Amino acid sequence: MKKMMFILITGLMVVVLAACGGNDESKEAKNDDKAKTAETDQQKEIQKQMEEMQKKLEAQQIDEKKTVAIVNDKEILGSDYNSALASAQGQMQQMGQDPTSKEAAEQVKKQTIDSLVGQTLLLQEADKKSYKVSEADINKQLDEIKKQFKTEKEFEAALKKSSMDMKTLETQIADDLILKQFVEKEFPASEITDEEIQKTYDQYAEQGKKTGQEVPKLEEVKTQIEQSLQQQKQQEKLVQKVEKLKKNAKIEIKI
Repeated sequence: MKKMMFILITGLMVVVLAACGGNDESKEAKNDDKAKTAETDQQKEIQKQMEEMQKKLEAQQIDEKKTVAIVNDKEILGSDYNSALASAQGQMQQMGQDPTSKEAAEQVKKQTIDSLVGQTLLLQEADKKSYKVSEADINKQLDEIKKQFKTEKEFEAALKKSSMDMKTLETQIADDLILKQFVEKEFPASEITDEEIQKTYDQYAEQGKKTGQEVPKLEEVKTQIEQSLQQQKQQEKLVQKVEKLKKNAKIEIKI
């Protein structure tokens, strides 16, 4: 605007000079404006796509009070399902998959129900063995979660996006802490041999070479590989335990 006012005030000579000597600058300015406009339009389009995706994700949710499943007389409600569903949807998106496609929607639904049933069976088993968690432990974990957000408003927005309220979150924290105790004591980390670590590293290195990625030395990733293998074995034992518990459980799926 200042440039245009300057041209109008100083007369025809300035207009001619601007047309001759300043033409490149004018083009650059126009190109910058076009680039900014294109960038803004792109941001708007991305925002629109994100909002549309969020609506599709929320459309997969169910009534919070609806009974999803009954596991040994323990009801799993829609609120629990929606929370676990949001987590499964997020994991699928991180892997570059669209959880709203017909096939993926069925997959994520089954995955969510299986996860909830398995978790309920394990919690029931932990309860039989008197595993408990204190309110102080729950509050400590809650504070750690809140530290990840700059403001209370951001924390509340994240809760809403995850289809949870404070009560649901606190219950989930308690369940997670109990399950952690249960798993650590009932399924302690297995000893991993150097041969297993070497085999896993070789597979990782081979894959890295194929994709052109730089492969770190074994010593640099040995600890991570060991922990990963321990978690994998722990997970396998948990799956076996859940399958065993299912045989003697009364499970009724309602959706």
